[in-house]
Amino acid sequence: MATRIAPSAEVDATATIGDGSSIWHLVQIRDGVNVGENCIVGRGAYIGSGVKVGDNCKIQNYALVYEPAELGNGVFIGPAAVLTNDQFPRAVNPDGSLKSASDWDAVGVTIGDGASIGARAVCIAPVKIGKWALVAAGAVVTKDVPDFALVAGVPAKRIRWVGRMGVPLADQGDSTWKCPQSGELYKQTSPDRLEQI
Repeated sequence: MATRIAPSAEVDATATIGDGSSIWHLVQIRDGVNVGENCIVGRGAYIGSGVKVGDNCKIQNYALVYEPAELGNGVFIGPAAVLTNDQFPRAVNPDGSLKSASDWDAVGVTIGDGASIGARAVCIAPVKIGKWALVAAGAVVTKDVPDFALVAGVPAKRIRWVGRMGVPLADQGDSTWKCPQSGELYKQTSPDRLEQI
């Protein structure tokens, strides 16, 4: 399947775009980025230098994915979501001189396979978002998110468990959870750990 890159997109010559991926209007993809196969990068999105994006990902309009973020396979980044990279942001040094790349160390957000980040959510690096987790729209994630967790709020806290379908799981008792759509079963092995049975 052919790769599609809109004429208004800016894709650095050193970036790699996988087969079947679509890069839409006004996207900026910086040097050394690796976008996997069958991905969609929506209008106005930004992907920073060296970011790694797995296969079958969707990065929606105006999302900002700053380096050195790493996205697993099947990750969804909602419209205008932000993955940060600077723990102590400043435009200038104490002497008033403009900061340069050598004045700080970038840290990235890591997102596991199948996870989704809702519209306008902000993930504060260096957090890790677990596989198949769901970050609610508008949430501010300041701590790692377990696999299959649904987190919401400012700061984000786990409010439910979700399965691979993305819908909240039903409590079956005895630390067992069931997906109402697929029937898949999950076992809670600790307060912050859920595993598919």
